[in-house]
Amino acid sequence: MVQRAAALPEVRQEVEANHDNNRWWPLSVSDTRLRMLAAGWSTRVSYRMIGTYSGVITAANAAGFDALAAGTDAELAELVTPLGLTRARVDYFRSLSELTERWAKDSVDPLARDADHSALIQRFAEEVSGASYKVAQCALLYARGYHCGIIPVDSGMVTKLAPVLGLDLPGGPVAHEHLRHLLEGAVRARAEDIRSLIGHQRYAVTIPADALPTWCAHLVLIYFKRLYLNRPADRLCRERPVCATAIDCDHTSP
Repeated sequence: MVQRAAALPEVRQEVEANHDNNRWWPLSVSDTRLRMLAAGWSTRVSYRMIGTYSGVITAANAAGFDALAAGTDAELAELVTPLGLTRARVDYFRSLSELTERWAKDSVDPLARDADHSALIQRFAEEVSGASYKVAQCALLYARGYHCGIIPVDSGMVTKLAPVLGLDLPGGPVAHEHLRHLLEGAVRARAEDIRSLIGHQRYAVTIPADALPTWCAHLVLIYFKRLYLNRPADRLCRERPVCATAIDCDHTSP
């Protein structure tokens, strides 16, 4: 599926635009806490609002996490009002601030090289207001860096991508963690194949030599999902997973 999706020009354009410096989670944000904040605040924001979202994150980054924490809820609300769901975003920030303080007190380093991703994601999802598994996955990935090995899974990947891959997931929020483990395992098993196909197709992306190509695989799959699965697509095979071809096969002919 990665091979087929990566060959699509529209997918390639989006991956190249977001791989080395993601527009949603930019490298200009260096504070780990602000990165986890940005990941949470990106939820329920449409692609049409990326400019508005970027403005909010730029302002938050300029102010600094500690200054935001010292501010009032009204000041935070003014900052995030353009994104909507104002109360939920303020609550997310406050509980995130409390969690990072507890981590510091307990000597928990979310950036530790040998950190247990699943344990961090579980705790984040349980203790941060509004942070489901999918938000926790995004927060830890952005905090640890694009190439840390985490593949975040959003709702569309569960409801639309998984069926195309022929995967039967459990119900409820745990489906996001289940699919994450499956995708990460698949990338580990076929890491050299994915690297080879990205190189063969001459993608303008940089994958560190010591990193698994999880970030690239994630972007290929999530942009395939957004561009081809979020709305009816004539080129998408309706016989998946029985048919091994993803797009442009005989089943899609008029």
